[in-house]
Amino acid sequence: MAFALVLSAKSYASLEIVITDGVDSARPVAIVPFKFEGNTLPNQRIADIVSADLMRSGKFNPIATTRMPQQPTNSKEIDYQRWMKQGVEAVVTGTIREVGINRYAVRFELVDVFKGASGGGSSSAIIGGQLTTGLTHILDARETTISGDQFRQYAHRISDIVYEKLTGERGAFLTKIAYVLVRDKADFKYQLVVADYDGENEQVLLRAKEPLMSPAWSPDGTKLAYVTFEKRQSQIYIQDIYTGRRSILTSFKGINGAPKWSPDGRKMAMVLSKDGNAEVYVMDIATKVLTKLTNHRRIDTEPSWSPDGSKLIFSSERGGNPQIYSVNVASGVTERVTFEGEMNLAASYTPDGRGIVMVNRTNGQYNIARMDVESRYLQVLTRTYLDESPSIAPNGSMIIYSTLYGSSQVLALVSMDGRFKARLPAANGRVKSPAWSPFL
Repeated sequence: MAFALVLSAKSYASLEIVITDGVDSARPVAIVPFKFEGNTLPNQRIADIVSADLMRSGKFNPIATTRMPQQPTNSKEIDYQRWMKQGVEAVVTGTIREVGINRYAVRFELVDVFKGASGGGSSSAIIGGQLTTGLTHILDARETTISGDQFRQYAHRISDIVYEKLTGERGAFLTKIAYVLVRDKADFKYQLVVADYDGENEQVLLRAKEPLMSPAWSPDGTKLAYVTFEKRQSQIYIQDIYTGRRSILTSFKGINGAPKWSPDGRKMAMVLSKDGNAEVYVMDIATKVLTKLTNHRRIDTEPSWSPDGSKLIFSSERGGNPQIYSVNVASGVTERVTFEGEMNLAASYTPDGRGIVMVNRTNGQYNIARMDVESRYLQVLTRTYLDESPSIAPNGSMIIYSTLYGSSQVLALVSMDGRFKARLPAANGRVKSPAWSPFL
């Protein structure tokens, strides 16, 4: 058997995040260590996880515990003047109370330091499911009961709340990434893996002796489409990430590649060469009816949907070197999108549709770049080389991609403005083809 279906128990991470470029101008905040009341100390530190999440967004600079002027457990204990002198804009305080066997009540408050210093005003917040009157300097306050194995997930939930309250944008810290892990000495060399966005809670979905490529999330986050070579030819499969059940979507002669779900989850864009040349097609998943969208003697590949599903952008060599083109799904009208650089490829729209992220080659270097759709201004975001396979967080804040570090293929993160960067090297193996999940 050339493959093995696996739904392994969640394990420690194979990936570790190494921050390579921080943001000095990021907003200073403080996540105070949560006070614990009980006998069985949790093995996860909520404040550390929330701080790491916020720092990786590139928008916040959580101060170190050693720099905190005090360690309050709630808003009433905060000395606002001391925090203002540190330049801290917002403080998160919290407590963890053991309430039973493997049960913990976690309470936290997000406090605006400047409003607190000026006295605040009347407001309301949901605490423990109850509407509670408070002050406007308390931006959010909640209490919930969790089990001992939910600390990490709940910390990401707190990060999402803090991020949204302070930026007005939805947080994406509870999302996941899928990627292909290659271990050259293993019997089943290729693994399809799903993990938390930060590399934790790794879960292997499939092991195969032949290459696995191009994982793509369904819009509801329950399935992955990907390409295998198990039968000595490329095939596109769809696999449920919770049950492991999978089915073949295409197995035509020639190339079956680059699957991408439509925004409504009913269609799949893909590249097929069943008629000779590699062309972009769209398949109705329920009926399997195919529509051919491109028809050119040069290679067309890497389709990606616009957020409204009306267009696909794709890479094409029809102009000589690979550049990004757009095709209207209804009319088939095609136009060239990129002109700057020696080549551009592997493009996808940002979630708001106002930008396109791609791999740009200039002076022989392959870097991740973002182009403004309206102005066509192209900004190169990375300084690594041989970057490929960019995938965007569902809130548009970060990009994960594959790159070379030394002689190893690793994953890397870059914020959408290019100011924050981090690597996610694997403890054992090469990592490629990352795909960021939708909101889960």
